[in-house]
Amino acid sequence: MKKIKCLLLLVLLLPAAVGFSQSKDSLIVAAIIKEANENSQLEKLGHELIDGIGPRLTGTPQMKQAHDWAVAKYGSWGIEARNEKWGEWRGWERGVTHIDMVYPRVKSLEGMQLAWSPGTGGKTITAETIILADVADSLAFQQWLPAVKGKFVMISMCQPTGRPDYNWEEFGLKESVEKMKKERTAQTEAWRKRISKTGLTNKDLARALEKAGAVGIVASNWSSGFGVNKIFGANTTKIPTVDIALEDYGLLYRLTESGSKPKISVRADSKELGMAPTFNTVAEIKGTEKPGEYVMLSAHFDSWDGATGATDNGTGTLVMMEAMRILKKLYPNPKRTILVGHWGSEEQGLNGSRAFVEDHPEIVSNIQALFNQDNGTGRVVNMAGQGFLHAYDYLGRWLARVPSSIRGNIETRFPGSPGGGGSDYASFVAAGVPAFSLSSNSWLYGSYTWHTNRDTYDKIVFDDVRSNAILTAILIYMACEDPEKTSREKAVLPVSPRTGEPGRWPEKRSPTRKGGVD
Repeated sequence: MKKIKCLLLLVLLLPAAVGFSQSKDSLIVAAIIKEANENSQLEKLGHELIDGIGPRLTGTPQMKQAHDWAVAKYGSWGIEARNEKWGEWRGWERGVTHIDMVYPRVKSLEGMQLAWSPGTGGKTITAETIILADVADSLAFQQWLPAVKGKFVMISMCQPTGRPDYNWEEFGLKESVEKMKKERTAQTEAWRKRISKTGLTNKDLARALEKAGAVGIVASNWSSGFGVNKIFGANTTKIPTVDIALEDYGLLYRLTESGSKPKISVRADSKELGMAPTFNTVAEIKGTEKPGEYVMLSAHFDSWDGATGATDNGTGTLVMMEAMRILKKLYPNPKRTILVGHWGSEEQGLNGSRAFVEDHPEIVSNIQALFNQDNGTGRVVNMAGQGFLHAYDYLGRWLARVPSSIRGNIETRFPGSPGGGGSDYASFVAAGVPAFSLSSNSWLYGSYTWHTNRDTYDKIVFDDVRSNAILTAILIYMACEDPEKTSREKAVLPVSPRTGEPGRWPEKRSPTRKGGVD
């Protein structure tokens, strides 16, 4: 009889307990929204990181400065943070780049040296330009090579138009648009064959031109938007490689092709710093009831340095930092431990997050969920289950607490697919962790800011970033509070139409812990 009475009492109290829990959740969610909207630190954080520190290329002093800044910032909020060394990378520091056409007339050109490019040793190099020849085969290329001695070699196609397709489609005649696209496709294929006929990869081509006595390499990697180029790394080891904006590159190319023999002057200052340590910044709010279980926020910290890395991945970093600040203020004693990872060297192959997975199996095996953001400034519009069979269950419960004004914009797909590994969540998915990508609205990310010379503070849409910080903080709170542990059961992947074989889950990969241009 005593046991029955106890069970009856439990049944009577259960609705009150559930009601209390729901009321508590509502209060915390309301407080998160209020704090994010009325006391946002996003603009201040963005200015300090993106304007003040600037680009965060792996191996540069600015990357280390950013790690130290993040640790200090978390400390000012009462959050424990640390920098964890995981490897080394080629140390390099960018200096000023000056590129001018000095013949047949004088004009300053828009351009910059590529990452890890050798500098000009404090000197200005002036030389004629030459276009990579269209030869019959690799033997003919070797016979042509001596012609590059003492010249800047142009290795990119001259784009037929600097107008993005959307501009053509808005104003052009249908037949003009179709003609332009057809001619551009043919020209692109012809240039691909030109490169192929050298018999060399892009990397080996740069080295061959360098060895043959070229004084520098000139490229133009257009990103299909007005005034925007993608800026990656150099393949040369002794001579500078510079990228020149489409408009000025086209001018040089046409003058060179017509026999005007233009000359350019290049001064590219940069410093080689030897091998530099690489880090992840990790911060945590210790759990009270289940400190050995973890809920994680995730965003890569490094960037390319064509601009200041504002939307790749400054905005993802700001979202995670702001969410942590809010949670520490409003939810200082979470049930589970909250961790945030700001990963190094994502751009070179998810190296920082892969190192964390490899170095911390005790954490990885006990992660309740991880949320990663890394595709621009837009509001989150897509979440998938990443192939976890029951993700709809717990993600559905957590998302139900998110305001409809935010939740209503988000398309969900369950169970979804583990995906191809485009960002750091993939390092954890491969280890069996329920890790999810918070995928953003475009804002023309792929053409205008992703790895480009226009990825700057002014491209941030702070209302959307604020919305993402609210979403992230609520999801982290709900994941911490959930009495159930998330399922790691994986869905059976569909048969690949390409191979006819069942799809496979990604395998764990070790990071490159020592890298750089050789």
